Amino acid sequence: MRSASAALLPVGPVLGWVLAVLLAVAVVVTATARLSPDQGFGRGREVLTAGARAAVQLAVVSAVIGWVVHHGAALSGFVLLMYAAAVRTAGRRITSDSTWWWAGVPIAAGVLPAVVLLLATGLLPPRGIALIPVTGLLIGGALTATVLAGRQSLAALEQRHGEVEAGFAIGMTDRDARIEIARPAASDSLVPGLDQTRTVGLVTLPGAFVGMLLGGADALTAGAVQLFVLIALMAVQAVAVTVTLELVAQARITAPRHGAAAAGTRRTRFTRGS
Repeated sequence: MRSASAALLPVGPVLGWVLAVLLAVAVVVTATARLSPDQGFGRGREVLTAGARAAVQLAVVSAVIGWVVHHGAALSGFVLLMYAAAVRTAGRRITSDSTWWWAGVPIAAGVLPAVVLLLATGLLPPRGIALIPVTGLLIGGALTATVLAGRQSLAALEQRHGEVEAGFAIGMTDRDARIEIARPAASDSLVPGLDQTRTVGLVTLPGAFVGMLLGGADALTAGAVQLFVLIALMAVQAVAVTVTLELVAQARITAPRHGAAAAGTRRTRFTRGS
């Protein structure tokens, strides 16, 4: 009898060719349309690199996951590796200066309480076969929210630095002046998760739901698991965005600034401190 996964996507040469064609389309379209911040071809190379890395990383994970789930120390190390990779990815997406490591705070603040709650209530068994995918989903959601909130907040502060300085001029603290400008931009980071939750079952059937059905679960159970995933992700992302916004407002996470904007900021701080 064919397994459910084989019925969905038979693993073989045809799948390999289809993946290669889809990746090539993504690279060519991205490069041809110059979908890059500098309107160059760099993002096309990033797409190719991301696809190749995904193939290698999934091959490695598939080879070791069966061993990891049966060894407590290896399981903890694997979860920490996922977290470290998320911190590095999020931090470097947000900023190129030395404050990138602060991205680990919002990711941990969102994910750790959720995982502890699930373990404490017994909803999530402390076994690798369950712990790794659930933790990975939550870390991935926190990563996305942190990157969006950080990038959009810093961009808003850069573009509207005059309004930040105006806040200084009327007596607002650094933190209050920055957060007033950054908050609306950071709040948009919640939109993708909100849209996914609002349209679930109407526009798409997400992975957890489909996976449960393919694994033999009934539709009601699959729906309950998917609902749990979506609600947990909204909670994790709300916390991650809030913490990221606070770190940006307190200038824990910053972006390299050059030219007149940086000079103006230095002059304002000198004037306020004198």
